[in-house]
Amino acid sequence: MGFEELVAEGAAVPLEGWDFSWFDGRATEQRPPWGYATLIAERLARARAALDLQTGGGEVTASAPVKPPLLAATESWPPNAAVARRNLPEAVVVRAPDEGPLPFHDGAFDLVISRHPVVTPWTEVARVLEPGGTYLSQQIGAGSNRELTDFMMGPQPVSDARGTGRARAEAEAAGLEVTRLEPVALRVTFLDVGAVVHFLRKVLWTVPGFTVEGYRDRLRAMHEHIQRHGEFACTSTRFLIEARKPGRD
Repeated sequence: MGFEELVAEGAAVPLEGWDFSWFDGRATEQRPPWGYATLIAERLARARAALDLQTGGGEVTASAPVKPPLLAATESWPPNAAVARRNLPEAVVVRAPDEGPLPFHDGAFDLVISRHPVVTPWTEVARVLEPGGTYLSQQIGAGSNRELTDFMMGPQPVSDARGTGRARAEAEAAGLEVTRLEPVALRVTFLDVGAVVHFLRKVLWTVPGFTVEGYRDRLRAMHEHIQRHGEFACTSTRFLIEARKPGRD
């Protein structure tokens, strides 16, 4: 398949939800060692009331075999919220802005989870957790896929907004005790330019304002790179953070 066909294919893939199965055979990413889906499945099975923040299409939480008696989820993008309602029929799925406020009572949940939040509303997380409750989240770290960003945009500064130090400081400022903070770097490969196009459309912060037409020259350069080397490789960063609200032994 040639450049134009690959680009057109990547540009046509629907964006709803967080199912990345389309990338099978076209891109690879190492998985974090802690196994987020397994971790939250274990926690959800023990929870009384849980909240999944910024659930996307609810795919990861839906994979848990045992759900708590009360399960709620938030999502800010209407198409994703619709997918989440289908995937999580047992949950109360509500639209809420990523930065808060959250439409829940103080101390409503003993568990709050979030996979790859756009932003963590730490004060709101602390508010809706009951004393002794836990927040568990896998987050995108600082400089994730920076090689891809730099290839498309030229060298860019790396902000500490997604750094582990910032996450710890903000969690503690909200009154939470950070009990686990584990970063990891993971190898990512793209095997054709269509996969790059779909990824940049879906993961918006990698190249802010990305459009196919606006970056066609760089996409062609990417296509030529992959043709020569068989892949484009970069490094994603992730971290797992667990924080507890004090007040119960």
